[in-house]
Order: sequence, then structure tokens, then C-alpha cells
Amino acid sequence: MLKVGLTGGIGAGKSEVSRLLVEHGAVLIDADRIAREVVAPGTPGLAAVVASFGEDVLAGDGSLDRPKLGSIVFADPERLAALNAIVHPLVGDRSRALEEAADDDAVVVHDVPLLTENGLAPLYDVVVVVDADPATQLDRLVRLRGMTEPDARARMAAQATREQRREIADVVIDNDVPLDELRRRVAEVWTELAHRAHDRRRTAQE
Repeated sequence: MLKVGLTGGIGAGKSEVSRLLVEHGAVLIDADRIAREVVAPGTPGLAAVVASFGEDVLAGDGSLDRPKLGSIVFADPERLAALNAIVHPLVGDRSRALEEAADDDAVVVHDVPLLTENGLAPLYDVVVVVDADPATQLDRLVRLRGMTEPDARARMAAQATREQRREIADVVIDNDVPLDELRRRVAEVWTELAHRAHDRRRTAQE
């Protein structure tokens, strides 16, 4: 098994790259998606969040009101730490279970938005960074996601810099290119990752 950490700045196009890798056969473990799953209605995770933050963080249908919770925690580092203490272990447990269920020669791609910021590179055999010019990121956030320009700039500024992400990268995928070119580059990267996974399995069997 080859453990790959996939990251990139907001608006860089990481989700498209992860989708293309899955098309080639990667096993995707999406940290953001798992973080939503572990606090879905009826889960122990949601019960723990409500116990810590109160029922005001619930929407009318009993689901987590993410904007309301976000307005609480992102203005208060202690409250954010309390939320992370609930959610991160649950995400970690679920991620490990999915990884353990994968085949021995699988390429397991962990989609981790804050991999650089949280110093997680050592956890992976290979770190793949999806890179784009900040101007490209800004355009995508405003034009495709409907953010205001000040909000988009603030979100970008809150993350690691382009240079910091590239420093930890084993592989960089340039996403300032047309989709056909991105597909070609991802196919190249997939070939490299699959070879590495095969070599690791062969070495383990020797």
C-alpha cells in the first residue's frame, strides 16, 4: 500500500485532481467528507458537539448548523480547539478503518486540505501538492464559488503560502492549465504512484 497525502490551496483544484485519481483506481479518503459524516444526525460525534456547544448549533432538521458553529469557533481559539478535540479523533479512526480495508497494493489518497498547516507530511509516503497561481485561485473562488473578493482573499491568506506547500511536496501538479493538460499530468502521476505501490508490496513480500 502507498499512502499519499494530497493537498493544495483553496481554489487550486484539488477536488478535480482527486476525482481524476479515483478514475485511475485510487482509494480516496476525503478528510472533509469524513468530518461531515462523523457529526451526522444520530452519531456520537454530533451528540458530543451538542453537549459541548449547546442545542443552538442544531438546524431545524436536527443536523449540525455549520455556519452557526463556524461563527462560534473561528472567533474563539479555545472553542475551536474544543471542537477539534471532538472531531479529529473520530476522523482519524474512520480514516484508519478505510485505509485498513484497502488492498495491499492500493494507492490510498488522503485528501487533506490543511496538510501543510498541520505538519502532517511525515504521515504519508508521498505528498502531492496541487498548485495554482494565486490569481487563478482568486478567480475560481469569486467566479465559480460566488465568494466576494475580500472573503476569498481572507480565506487564501488564512492558509499556508504557495511556497510552504511546494516545500513539502514530493510531486507538484500544476493546475493553471486546461483540463486536457491536467488529465495528462494526473495520468503521469498515477503511473508513478502505482509503480511505487507495486514496489512497496514486492519489497514487503521479499
